[in-house]
Amino acid sequence: MDTASRGWLNGFIGMLIFSGSLAATRVAVADFEPVFLTAARATIAGALALLALWLLRARRPTRVQAVPLVIVAVGVVIGFPLLTALALQHVTSAHSVVFIALLPLSTAAFGVLRGGERPRPVFWIFSVLGSLLVIGFAAAQGLTASPAGDLLMLAAILVCGLGYAEGAKLSRTLGGWQVICWALVLSLPAMLALALWRLPDSVAGVGAPAWVGLGYVSLFSMLIGFVFWYRGLAQGGIAAVGQLQLLQPLFGLALAAGLLRESVSPAMLAVTVAVIGCVAGARHFSRAR
Repeated sequence: MDTASRGWLNGFIGMLIFSGSLAATRVAVADFEPVFLTAARATIAGALALLALWLLRARRPTRVQAVPLVIVAVGVVIGFPLLTALALQHVTSAHSVVFIALLPLSTAAFGVLRGGERPRPVFWIFSVLGSLLVIGFAAAQGLTASPAGDLLMLAAILVCGLGYAEGAKLSRTLGGWQVICWALVLSLPAMLALALWRLPDSVAGVGAPAWVGLGYVSLFSMLIGFVFWYRGLAQGGIAAVGQLQLLQPLFGLALAAGLLRESVSPAMLAVTVAVIGCVAGARHFSRAR
């Protein structure tokens, strides 16, 4: 298997893991306050990352790599989890997961700006088409579900795309698992302090589903998923492998319907299928001639 194929395989595994993030967050915020949830998941993942770096004797980042690591930490360790947790107080995971279809365009754009990639012009047609389908879906709903929730999701997509592209670029020199581990460790002091500050007075009323949701977003969404995702982006290209995120709404909607018993409208399914149809064209034209 060549490097590009390995990149697509690693990216696909990472995408599958991320597909459960919104459903798990939706379950967790039912009993946990969003700011505490964000700090707690980053603290748990950060402690595990610190242990992994120590056991595997990973080399320390250089000064040049410090700024990109801060961007990764702000984008994917703090920004995306917090914004999505806040959004999921206003909208269902089935509604919010459709916005994940905007992530490929956001990631590709930052891949050009930060990663130096140059996809062919036709690539942008497919990426923009997929994004417009999602925006059209939100507009068709009249944004009556919650304008605040939708705006928070859009902000989450923007910071996440930047964090993905910056982390993928850094993975080429630092390594995929090292990038997310160092970003988590960099965030650990602040996240630990925030978690202790927002610690609930009592957890007696926290149900088992919320604990499971916290465990999933801490271990899988915050750590293991990024090991595969950053490796895939670095091996197969940020813009190209990033298009796998167009598949994430399909798996996310399936989880929302199967686990949370949320209603999935025919419009949601139609938009998801149409967006997925754009991935083949975007993938084909993702590399410059």
